[in-house]
This record gives sequence, structure tokens and C-alpha cells, in this order.
Amino acid sequence: MNMDVKTYLAGFDKAEKIARGMAGDEKYHCLRAGEEFLLRIADGEDFEEKKREYEHLKMLGDAGLPVPKCIELSKSDDDKVLTLLSWIPGEEVEKLIPKMSPEEQYELGTQAGSILHRIHEAAPVNDASKGWYERYFEVITPRIDAYKNEGIPFDGSDRILNFIEENKDLVKSRPLSRHHGDYHTSNLIVNAGKLYVIDWHTMDFDSKGDPWYEFNRLDTKYPEFSKGQIDAYFDSKVPDEFWRLFALYISASAITSIVWAKYWAPDKLEEIMDLNRSVLKLFDDMNNPVPTWYQLDNKENRNDNT
Repeated sequence: MNMDVKTYLAGFDKAEKIARGMAGDEKYHCLRAGEEFLLRIADGEDFEEKKREYEHLKMLGDAGLPVPKCIELSKSDDDKVLTLLSWIPGEEVEKLIPKMSPEEQYELGTQAGSILHRIHEAAPVNDASKGWYERYFEVITPRIDAYKNEGIPFDGSDRILNFIEENKDLVKSRPLSRHHGDYHTSNLIVNAGKLYVIDWHTMDFDSKGDPWYEFNRLDTKYPEFSKGQIDAYFDSKVPDEFWRLFALYISASAITSIVWAKYWAPDKLEEIMDLNRSVLKLFDDMNNPVPTWYQLDNKENRNDNT
């Protein structure tokens, strides 16, 4: 590349650092000759990971998916990985959706579901060395064990643990695809009525797994949006097996977050405990894997959007 990061940034008319978001890549909103870009800066040791990320995103863009355009991937003289993407202007769904009618929320959800389905179809993974069952439970089992040993018990925790145990064999039959990794309303942008997907850098499970696992980020605060996403993904023919896996992934994620919050984010602990109680309510004490908000018809959902 023959330049360091400081020199690279100086090549833009404007480079404004983005402070928002979780720790990880350093990010800049850049402007050059009237064009806007997103620059991500990572440590040099992450080059191979960033290369895979970049190539996957380019493949999706070439396939016509609404994702940022890949401009450049390079390594600076001061050992940093520079990923330059097009900037997607617009408004985050998370901020836009409270202003929308239930019908508009549902329609936007169908866009999100259709795009997610296309993402998974475009990137199947053939990896006979390690199936999803092994990949998932080598991560989740130690976390469940940690909860059993160090977690905070609550009324119904045994029902969640029993549900996971009783349904874990469903995970064995699942195919693998490349994941977005963090598919939720903060990473969906609306521009001129069209939905775009941003932030392709979350490497949960090395960005490979059961396509249905991505629904564990579903924002159920707005059930019409969530229902639209599920209906469109499955073309309104949702299989029973999906619901049991959906309940497993959601409940496992919630209960294994308790130990994490206890030690690493104690200010979030009560919020996480409330999340687990809401999981029990959502799935009728784990007796029905179809969430209560999905069972309501559209009219009921639109009268009570909580």
C-alpha cells in the first residue's frame, strides 16, 4: 500500500470518526469528490478474517443483494487492515419503525425477511468437518454449565433448561450457511423506501451456522415487523420445526447471558433477568414454541403493539 493510516485518511476531503457502536473496528464516515464512504480499520493480524468478510460481501453485492458496495481492501504500512465500502445513507429501521403504522411495519418486515432468505440462499456452506450441532453446542454447553454452577435461579429456569435439553436433537439436522451475524433493526437502513443491510463484521460462530439461528436477533418489540419478517422468509408456510428451534435459540441465548451479566455487565443484570422472564411468557412457560405475539391475528397485533 505504501502509506500509513494517517496518510490514507488525509486522502479524503473529510473523514469523521464514528464513535457509536460496540468495541471493535475503528470506523470513519468519509467524503471524497462528492462520494460518501465507510472506512473500517482493524488490526493487521485480522487480515485473513477481514478478507473473508470482504469477499463474502462482494459476492452478495454482485448477486444483487442490497448491501454496501466493496471499494477496496488493503493493508497499511503501520499494520492495519483498511476496508473501504460505499456509505448507505438513510434512517435505521430501529428509529423509523416507531413512527410507522402496523401495516407499514409488517410490509417493512417482509422486505427484511425476503432479503435474509436471499442472503442464506446465496451462501450455503459445505463443511463436512464440523456440523452445526457440534459448532453450536461446543459454545452453548459450557455456558449452560456455567449457568447451572454460577447463575441466578429464577422461577421457570428449570423449564427453560429442560426445553433446551428435550429439543437439542433438532439442531443435528440443520444445514449451514454464511450468516450476517447481527441481523436486527439497528443494522437495517431505509433509503427511498428500500431496505439495505449494513454492518457485516460480526463473526459469531465464524459467521457460519443454521440459517434459522439468525432469527435470535428478531426485534419482538414490534410484532408486526417480526411477523412480516418470518412470513416473508418462509413464504407464509412456517414449518413447525422452525418454532421449536426459534424457542431453543432465543431461550438459550437469554439464560446463558445471566452469568455474563453477573460478572461483566452487572448494570445489565436485572434487564437480563427480565428478558428470561419474558421468554417464559413469550412461550407460555415453554409449553408452546410459537410466540404469543405471532399467534395474535393482525387486528389484535395492531391494537396492542407491545
